[in-house]
This record gives sequence, C-alpha cells and structure tokens, in this order.
Amino acid sequence: MRRVLTWTGIIIGGLLGLIVLAAAGVYVVSGARLSRTYAIQPAPVAVPTDQASLVRGQHLAVAIGKCGDCHGPNLGGQLFLDAGPVGVVRAPNLTRGQGSAVSSFTDADWVRAVRHGVGQDGRGLLIMPADEYYYFSDADLGALIAYVKSVPPVDNQVARSEIGPLGHLLHVTGQLRLIAAEVIAHTGPRPAAPPAGPTVAYGAYLAQAGGCTGCHGPGLSGGRVPGTPPERPPATNLTPGGAMQGWSEDDFKRALRTGRRPDGREIDRFMPWIAAGQMTDEEIRAVWLYLQSVPPKPAGTR
Repeated sequence: MRRVLTWTGIIIGGLLGLIVLAAAGVYVVSGARLSRTYAIQPAPVAVPTDQASLVRGQHLAVAIGKCGDCHGPNLGGQLFLDAGPVGVVRAPNLTRGQGSAVSSFTDADWVRAVRHGVGQDGRGLLIMPADEYYYFSDADLGALIAYVKSVPPVDNQVARSEIGPLGHLLHVTGQLRLIAAEVIAHTGPRPAAPPAGPTVAYGAYLAQAGGCTGCHGPGLSGGRVPGTPPERPPATNLTPGGAMQGWSEDDFKRALRTGRRPDGREIDRFMPWIAAGQMTDEEIRAVWLYLQSVPPKPAGTR
C-alpha cells in the first residue's frame, strides 16, 4: 500500500511539474510575441484641417470605426473589458489632456498606429483593431486622424491593460488575437477602396473597416467572440438564411437605429448598434446589399 501511495505521489508530482513547465512555456512564447518590434515606415497620408474633413472624420470615428466604444465617448480612455482570467483591457487616452497616450504623436505615428497597429516604440498595440482599419482609404484615414487630433483634451490617466493566464494561452493557441500587427501585410499593396455609394463593394468596405468581421468572423457566420466572458452571447450569423432570415432592408435599418429585432427583442449592447445606427441611409443600404451577397454558412463556421 505504501508503495502504491509513493508511486501515486510521484505521478501526481510529475504531472504538476509538466503543467508548470507548459504554463511557463506559454508565458515565454506569448511574451516574446507581445514584445516583438516592427520596423514600419508608413506611406504618408495627408491629414486635412478643413471643416468638411473634420465632419467626415467624426462620422468615420463614430459610426464606422466606433472608436468611442473602446476609448470612451470623449476618447479620453476607459476600462473596455474585464474578462477575468483572460485579462483586463483598458483603452488609452487619445486626447491631448493629461495622461494622453498620443501627446507626442506625429502624423506618421498616427498612421503607423491606426493602419499598422504599431506604437512609437515599434511594438504591436494591444487589442487595437488595425487589421480592420487597415482597409480605410487614404482619404478616410486622413479625415479620421484629423478628427481625433481635434477633440478637446481630457485629463485621464489610464492604467495599462493586463493579460491573464488564459489570455496568454488563447493567444499562443491562436484562439485570441492580441496583436493585429502580426497579421497585417505591412509592405503589401494597398487594397483598393471603392467609391462611396449604395453598392455591394462599398458595403464590403464599410463592413471590413467597421469591424463587422472582427466579431461575426471573416465569413460573418457569427459564433463565440474570442476572449469574451462565457455569459456574453455569441455573435449572430449575418449570412443569408442566418439570424436575419426573413428580414427586409427596412428591418435591418430599424434594428441598427433602435436596437430591436423585427419581433421586438432587444439586441445585446455588446453589438455596437448605437454607433452603427448613425450610418447614413446610403451606408446602411450598402452594408445590407453586401450581407445579402455573401455565401450562406452554418452559424459559427469561421
């Protein structure tokens, strides 16, 4: 009996040792990826100062890029997500007030951060959806940067984000993207931006740059949003035959503007319908036409 207990203790101790080694390996690999630097010399983007461009930039920041969802309505930074063992995500202060994360930014720094997801120190920015903003045209990106630079200063010192043990594990196993810079074709040719209008092509542009694929998946079929708490409902299937089966274009527009489905059920606030609902009628029509054009997929098929 004593021999059995001895061997049992040895086995349990060995397993615990393996777990500790595996955890250490996860932290080493994840830490190395988070610390990686990127030598990015972004192509110049003209940042205008005229009033029309600032108005356009505000619309892009609010309704398309949804910058306020992470950084707060005044862009002064805030706690964005507390996901327990996954981590705590805090969005930095983008204004010129005390605690600003961008007080020394040049226009090139803004382009590097927004389009490439890389900070002044060359490291990838944490939970910055630059892989989506990468698709903004030069004109739209310039207007967006112009607007953000113009917002009134807010004094707010935001603590750094913290990645928990589960977050590191999900990062290493490819189930959670912490650094968008890892997947961006930094030196590739720029994707062409279609002209604005109620077209499938412009709807695809808005859906990509506006982050629809970030939550609903590259195929827009929905499913669990990586890194979100278990109580958070999965993203819905936006492909034909999915959650919007039987909807009309007016139903879609009404859902974005009011946050309610045709049957009266409320849309979860994690879906940024308040921001998306500020798109113009033409933009909403373009997105609707695009969603009707994508191939049908079973829910959660990414």
